[in-house]
Amino acid sequence: MYRGEDPRQVIDNTVPHSARVWNYLLGGKDHYEVDRRAADAYKETFPQITDIARTDRAFLGRAVHYLAAEAGVRQFLDIGTGLPTMNNTHEVAQRAAPSARIVYVDNDPMVLTHARALLTSTPEGSCDYIHADLRNPEAIVAGAADTLDFTRPVALTLLGILHFLRDYDEARRVVRHLLEAVPQGSYLALTHATLDPSLGGTEVAAQNRRAQDQYNASAAVPLTPRTREEIEGFFEGLEVIEPGVVSMSRWRPEEAVEGAPPAVFGYCGVGWKG
Repeated sequence: MYRGEDPRQVIDNTVPHSARVWNYLLGGKDHYEVDRRAADAYKETFPQITDIARTDRAFLGRAVHYLAAEAGVRQFLDIGTGLPTMNNTHEVAQRAAPSARIVYVDNDPMVLTHARALLTSTPEGSCDYIHADLRNPEAIVAGAADTLDFTRPVALTLLGILHFLRDYDEARRVVRHLLEAVPQGSYLALTHATLDPSLGGTEVAAQNRRAQDQYNASAAVPLTPRTREEIEGFFEGLEVIEPGVVSMSRWRPEEAVEGAPPAVFGYCGVGWKG
């Protein structure tokens, strides 16, 4: 079922859009030439962007599995859904807990046209889709309440979306509003772009900066990287689950490797509202 704003918008294929660019980097098929050009230009300047996309997606799988299988969460509000690929939130959650209920939120009309692929819940659980903007958390909560019970714990997932809000105070306000709407026992999982040189050195960080500047010059929505300290600010008032706010590759990696996995330019974390 579709809820929220009128989804009958014209898809703009004249400027690159983050959801389609990300889909291309992940090996998907839902993108236009303008998106492929933007992604290829980014990769030429900063090749690690492909690893970042894949690592971000892998974190989603690990985090959602942790929340459903270990933390016992049965409700998920996935904001900034993006185009469907493998191991979407409802698939991971319902493998661990078939009764899990998931609400997806995005404001891109192309994502909406693929929403039916997301709405394939188990018989015991439920999936829904809201067409809404992150900057309007009130509408998101109101729409999600048709499917989720906000008296019971909810896992909020904000993967690769907060860096599209340029104003840090606005981004903090959005996260605070969403956290205030969910009860104790809920969780926040997020990923966020960064230029922190400690994750790969000053030279590579500079390459990333140049690639982001080039992308922002033509993108529909520009990207704003933030420091680790700023990203940790989104978890204010929460108990951050070990190993804390870390590079996306280093949050509970599944494969046993000698030492920590190579860092990528993206932070992630999971916090508990106790």
